[in-house]
Amino acid sequence: MTDPLLAALPARRGHFRLESGLHTDCWLTLDAMLVDPQRVAPLIAALGDRLVRHAPTAVCGPLLGGAFLAQAIALRLGLRFFYAEPRPDAAEGELFRARYGLTPAQAWLARGERVAVVDDAISAGSSVRATVAALADAGATVPVVATFLLLGDLAAPHFAALTIPIEALERRGLGLWKPTECPLCSRGTPLEQTPL
Repeated sequence: MTDPLLAALPARRGHFRLESGLHTDCWLTLDAMLVDPQRVAPLIAALGDRLVRHAPTAVCGPLLGGAFLAQAIALRLGLRFFYAEPRPDAAEGELFRARYGLTPAQAWLARGERVAVVDDAISAGSSVRATVAALADAGATVPVVATFLLLGDLAAPHFAALTIPIEALERRGLGLWKPTECPLCSRGTPLEQTPL
Protein backbone atom coordinates (compact mmCIF):
# COMPACT_ATOMS: atom_id res chain seq x y z
CA MET A 1 0.00 0.00 0.00
CA THR A 2 1.41 3.36 -1.02
CA ASP A 3 1.91 5.86 1.78
CA PRO A 4 0.16 9.18 0.96
CA LEU A 5 3.32 11.15 1.69
CA LEU A 6 5.39 9.01 -0.69
CA ALA A 7 2.63 9.06 -3.31
CA ALA A 8 2.55 12.87 -3.24
CA LEU A 9 6.28 13.37 -3.92
CA PRO A 10 6.72 15.94 -6.70
CA ALA A 11 8.12 14.30 -9.84
CA ARG A 12 9.66 16.11 -12.79
CA ARG A 13 9.99 14.46 -16.20
CA GLY A 14 13.02 15.21 -18.35
CA HIS A 15 16.58 14.03 -18.90
CA PHE A 16 18.79 14.05 -15.80
CA ARG A 17 22.24 12.83 -14.74
CA LEU A 18 22.26 11.18 -11.32
CA GLU A 19 25.14 11.26 -8.84
CA SER A 20 26.03 7.75 -10.06
CA GLY A 21 26.64 9.09 -13.57
CA LEU A 22 23.61 7.19 -14.86
CA HIS A 23 20.82 8.96 -16.73
CA THR A 24 17.11 8.93 -15.89
CA ASP A 25 13.88 10.46 -17.19
CA CYS A 26 12.38 11.23 -13.76
CA TRP A 27 13.52 13.38 -10.86
CA LEU A 28 11.74 13.09 -7.51
CA THR A 29 11.97 16.05 -5.15
CA LEU A 30 12.58 14.55 -1.71
CA ASP A 31 13.96 17.51 0.26
CA ALA A 32 10.55 18.83 1.29
CA MET A 33 9.52 15.48 2.77
CA LEU A 34 11.71 15.87 5.88
CA VAL A 35 10.66 19.49 6.51
CA ASP A 36 7.56 18.45 8.48
CA PRO A 37 8.81 16.06 11.21
CA GLN A 38 5.32 15.23 12.48
CA ARG A 39 4.10 14.23 9.05
CA VAL A 40 7.11 12.01 8.28
CA ALA A 41 7.24 10.48 11.80
CA PRO A 42 5.12 7.42 10.85
CA LEU A 43 7.51 6.62 7.98
CA ILE A 44 10.51 6.98 10.29
CA ALA A 45 8.82 4.68 12.81
CA ALA A 46 7.99 2.09 10.14
CA LEU A 47 11.52 2.06 8.74
CA GLY A 48 13.03 1.95 12.23
CA ASP A 49 10.84 -1.04 13.10
CA ARG A 50 12.20 -2.89 10.07
CA LEU A 51 15.78 -2.26 11.16
CA VAL A 52 15.37 -3.78 14.63
CA ARG A 53 15.55 -7.38 13.38
CA HIS A 54 18.99 -6.68 11.89
CA ALA A 55 20.33 -5.70 15.35
CA PRO A 56 22.24 -2.55 14.41
CA THR A 57 24.16 -0.65 17.06
CA ALA A 58 24.21 2.55 15.01
CA VAL A 59 22.62 4.25 12.00
CA CYS A 60 24.43 6.23 9.29
CA GLY A 61 23.26 8.19 6.27
CA PRO A 62 24.89 10.25 3.54
CA LEU A 63 24.50 14.01 3.82
CA LEU A 64 21.95 15.52 3.50
CA GLY A 65 18.62 13.66 3.45
CA GLY A 66 20.07 10.31 4.48
CA ALA A 67 21.84 11.85 7.46
CA PHE A 68 18.69 13.55 8.73
CA LEU A 69 16.80 10.28 8.37
CA ALA A 70 19.61 8.36 10.10
CA GLN A 71 19.58 10.75 13.05
CA ALA A 72 15.80 10.48 13.44
CA ILE A 73 15.91 6.66 13.36
CA ALA A 74 18.88 6.53 15.73
CA LEU A 75 17.03 8.74 18.20
CA ARG A 76 13.90 6.59 17.95
CA LEU A 77 15.79 3.31 18.44
CA GLY A 78 18.28 4.60 21.03
CA LEU A 79 21.28 3.91 18.78
CA ARG A 80 24.45 5.78 17.87
CA PHE A 81 24.34 8.12 14.87
CA PHE A 82 26.92 8.68 12.14
CA TYR A 83 26.85 10.60 8.86
CA ALA A 84 28.95 10.43 5.70
CA GLU A 85 30.14 13.57 3.92
CA PRO A 86 30.67 13.93 0.16
CA ARG A 87 34.31 13.83 -0.92
CA PRO A 88 35.87 14.70 -4.28
CA ASP A 89 34.65 12.37 -7.04
CA ALA A 90 36.80 9.79 -8.74
CA ALA A 91 37.68 10.16 -12.43
CA GLU A 92 35.20 12.16 -14.50
CA GLY A 93 33.03 9.97 -16.70
CA GLU A 94 33.34 6.93 -14.43
CA LEU A 95 30.05 5.47 -13.18
CA PHE A 96 29.51 5.35 -9.42
CA ARG A 97 32.31 7.85 -8.92
CA ALA A 98 30.73 9.46 -5.84
CA ARG A 99 32.87 9.23 -2.73
CA TYR A 100 31.69 9.76 0.84
CA GLY A 101 33.63 9.56 4.08
CA LEU A 102 33.33 9.79 7.83
CA THR A 103 35.11 12.48 9.79
CA PRO A 104 38.25 11.14 11.56
CA ALA A 105 36.48 11.19 14.95
CA GLN A 106 33.49 9.30 13.57
CA ALA A 107 35.71 6.75 11.81
CA TRP A 108 37.43 6.01 15.10
CA LEU A 109 34.10 5.64 16.95
CA ALA A 110 32.54 3.49 14.20
CA ARG A 111 35.10 0.67 14.53
CA GLY A 112 33.31 -2.52 15.55
CA GLU A 113 29.80 -1.05 15.20
CA ARG A 114 26.96 -2.75 13.28
CA VAL A 115 25.73 0.21 11.27
CA ALA A 116 22.44 0.33 9.36
CA VAL A 117 22.88 2.63 6.35
CA VAL A 118 19.79 4.63 5.40
CA ASP A 119 18.80 7.14 2.74
CA ASP A 120 15.46 8.77 1.95
CA ALA A 121 15.49 7.23 -1.56
CA ILE A 122 17.84 4.87 -3.37
CA SER A 123 17.98 4.58 -7.15
CA ALA A 124 21.40 3.44 -8.37
CA GLY A 125 22.62 3.71 -4.78
CA SER A 126 25.72 5.78 -5.43
CA SER A 127 25.81 7.67 -2.11
CA VAL A 128 24.77 4.57 -0.15
CA ARG A 129 27.45 2.44 -1.85
CA ALA A 130 30.05 5.06 -0.93
CA THR A 131 28.77 5.26 2.65
CA VAL A 132 28.96 1.47 3.05
CA ALA A 133 32.55 1.59 1.73
CA ALA A 134 33.47 4.38 4.17
CA LEU A 135 32.08 2.38 7.09
CA ALA A 136 33.98 -0.73 5.99
CA ASP A 137 37.18 1.34 5.80
CA ALA A 138 36.51 2.44 9.40
CA GLY A 139 36.13 -1.18 10.59
CA ALA A 140 32.34 -1.21 10.92
CA THR A 141 29.98 -3.81 9.48
CA VAL A 142 26.74 -3.02 7.64
CA PRO A 143 23.95 -5.53 8.39
CA VAL A 144 21.27 -3.71 6.36
CA VAL A 145 20.57 -0.84 3.96
CA ALA A 146 17.18 0.87 4.32
CA THR A 147 15.14 3.51 2.53
CA PHE A 148 11.70 4.99 2.27
CA LEU A 149 11.74 4.48 -1.49
CA LEU A 150 13.75 2.02 -3.63
CA LEU A 151 13.71 3.15 -7.27
CA GLY A 152 14.64 0.93 -10.19
CA ASP A 153 16.44 -2.38 -10.10
CA LEU A 154 20.15 -1.53 -9.97
CA ALA A 155 20.84 -1.16 -6.24
CA ALA A 156 19.34 -4.47 -5.09
CA PRO A 157 21.74 -6.78 -7.01
CA HIS A 158 24.75 -4.76 -5.85
CA PHE A 159 23.86 -5.08 -2.17
CA ALA A 160 22.75 -8.70 -2.61
CA ALA A 161 26.26 -9.47 -3.91
CA LEU A 162 27.60 -7.98 -0.65
CA THR A 163 25.02 -10.05 1.30
CA ILE A 164 23.46 -6.84 2.63
CA PRO A 165 19.65 -6.93 2.61
CA ILE A 166 17.61 -3.86 1.64
CA GLU A 167 14.58 -2.78 3.64
CA ALA A 168 12.31 -0.44 1.66
CA LEU A 169 8.90 0.92 2.58
CA GLU A 170 8.05 1.20 -1.10
CA ARG A 171 9.55 0.10 -4.43
CA ARG A 172 8.98 1.78 -7.79
CA GLY A 173 10.28 1.33 -11.28
CA LEU A 174 12.68 3.92 -12.69
CA GLY A 175 14.46 4.14 -16.02
CA LEU A 176 18.22 4.16 -15.37
CA TRP A 177 20.71 4.07 -18.24
CA LYS A 178 24.45 4.29 -18.82
CA PRO A 179 25.12 7.42 -20.90
CA THR A 180 26.18 5.24 -23.86
CA GLU A 181 22.86 3.34 -23.69
CA CYS A 182 20.52 6.21 -22.81
CA PRO A 183 17.55 6.44 -25.22
CA LEU A 184 17.18 10.15 -24.42
CA CYS A 185 20.78 10.81 -25.46
CA SER A 186 20.30 8.82 -28.67
CA ARG A 187 17.28 11.03 -29.49
CA GLY A 188 19.35 14.16 -28.84
CA THR A 189 17.39 15.23 -25.74
CA PRO A 190 19.65 17.65 -23.83
CA LEU A 191 20.49 16.96 -20.20
CA GLU A 192 18.66 19.28 -17.85
CA GLN A 193 20.05 20.97 -14.78
CA THR A 194 19.40 18.74 -11.79
CA PRO A 195 16.52 20.39 -9.87
CA LEU A 196 17.32 21.76 -6.44
